[in-house]
Amino acid sequence: MKRPTLQRRENSAPAASLSALVPLLPYVARYKGRVIAALASLSVASAATLVVPLAVRRMIDHGFTESSAGLINSYFAAMIAVVLVLACASAARSFCVMTLGDRIVADLRSDLFRHLAHLDAAFYDRTKSGELISRLTADTLQMKSAFGSSASVALRNLFMFAGASAMMVLTSPKLSAFVLIAIPVIVLPLVASGRGVRARSRRAQDALADATNFAAENLAAVRIMQAFTAEMAASRNFSAAAEAAYNAARDATSARAILTGIAIFLAFSSVVVVLWLGARDVLAGRMTAGMLSQFVLYAVLAASAIGQLSEVWSEISAAAGSAGRISELLQTQPRITSPRAPARPTASRGEIAFDRVNFAYPGGGDARTLHDVTFSVAPGETVAIVGPSGAGKSTIFQLLMRFYDPQSGVVLSDGIDIRRLRVEDVRRQIALVPQDPVIFGISVAENIAYGAEGISEVAIHDAAMQAGADEFIRTLPEGYDTRLGERGMTLSGGQRQRLAIARAIVRDAPVLLLDEATSSLDAESEALVQSALEKLMRHRTTLVIAHRLATVVRADRILVMEEGRIVEEGTHASLVARGGLYARLARLQFETDRLADAAE
Repeated sequence: MKRPTLQRRENSAPAASLSALVPLLPYVARYKGRVIAALASLSVASAATLVVPLAVRRMIDHGFTESSAGLINSYFAAMIAVVLVLACASAARSFCVMTLGDRIVADLRSDLFRHLAHLDAAFYDRTKSGELISRLTADTLQMKSAFGSSASVALRNLFMFAGASAMMVLTSPKLSAFVLIAIPVIVLPLVASGRGVRARSRRAQDALADATNFAAENLAAVRIMQAFTAEMAASRNFSAAAEAAYNAARDATSARAILTGIAIFLAFSSVVVVLWLGARDVLAGRMTAGMLSQFVLYAVLAASAIGQLSEVWSEISAAAGSAGRISELLQTQPRITSPRAPARPTASRGEIAFDRVNFAYPGGGDARTLHDVTFSVAPGETVAIVGPSGAGKSTIFQLLMRFYDPQSGVVLSDGIDIRRLRVEDVRRQIALVPQDPVIFGISVAENIAYGAEGISEVAIHDAAMQAGADEFIRTLPEGYDTRLGERGMTLSGGQRQRLAIARAIVRDAPVLLLDEATSSLDAESEALVQSALEKLMRHRTTLVIAHRLATVVRADRILVMEEGRIVEEGTHASLVARGGLYARLARLQFETDRLADAAE
């Protein structure tokens, strides 16, 4: 059997140009003071470095004789002072630039997460979570290099190259002409090869994102992986993904290394040629040995600056690839947004209505999930929605919470089209208790208060008591302050469900959605949870999705769905008497339950 492999992108996105970094410049502009301090210290450090060749020239031209001993001592003392200034300025530059990089990355990650938190459900239907984590971590870390160490090295060497070039011209215009002619020969290959480096760097980041996504998916489901003894297969697949990421990173590094080597060879070869020409001028008496030494030192400084700029150029090119990926996310706009002039709802009564709603999931082609669905729920009424798997029950909840918008028809809340309301206002009127409640790796109290900022401890404890969760919470090592593991895997299904009910109680919304809230529980846990749910449902509009019909027999009304349509509506007794789909489902299920009881 062929071993499964990671899904690869059919078409990698094009390499980003350096313009991809431009949208991130406002992050730099937020900290003008630190930028100015970095530039000032950079100018001082560059000036201090450029003073050294002047002192060397004077020492060589004046000779090393007893008569010049005092002068030489003065020169060396002055150079110590210059070195001290250089050290202090360099330390200040390094601090300003590196902390600026850290600050920008922190801001960028915060803004990127905030943006991701507001993208719609359709975006997450088509995007891997591991890839998003990679962009939040690896790609933003690349930005730290671009705006931190790389920016520092680039600015320092730009200053150094400009200053050294100017001093070369002042020292010897003739020799400077040879050096300046060589500059385009060095720079043009850097510019020409930048796109290739960016493309390779982007492929490396994409490969890393694939590996991250695979690891995230499998470690999140580690119990399933171990239950099916798939540890070795998963390890082999991840090793293959990690190897692919390494190969892509190696290709990118090879391109940068070749680029750096060519640049350094060309830069220092030009210095050697200039040194040979200068030596001939010294022999001919057209310049002094000190002038030649001064010129060579400036030429070496300029060549070194170009060599280091080539390294920085490749790093910035790689950062441009990451910046392009981040910019793509930041430019992604949610399909579900609040209107510019939203309606202002009055105190919610909890009235719900669907009017001729048709819906198909994005990317699902023309296959409709709902067909002309129309129903209404009065304030305080309990309505159950039942039907076979795939009938469209959960889709109704998705539309009610406005995770998606219907292709036609209207979803109403208190008589107002929910598309005319702020998305936040729509969702604040709803409390959801899902089939598989999400428990976060935070404390029990924080899990109960999730989404309800500023809630008091008294309210949290009261909600837990109403949900029947207080008793087991107090048996935990630190009670309400106990930090739960990822997804609350150390808790039983019933305990997780009761925490979800407590969370819904704290929300205190007029509309309650119960999505298979007891389907995966044993009889004892189901009884406890059902008791808590009945307290929660009082005086609230409640929609219940359930496969187990025993949990909905007391509903005020039951909607029966099949293939995206409401095919029956009524009470449990009237629907059973009608002998339709509901009666058939009830007969099959109650017969199954009777056989199961007999077997026990």
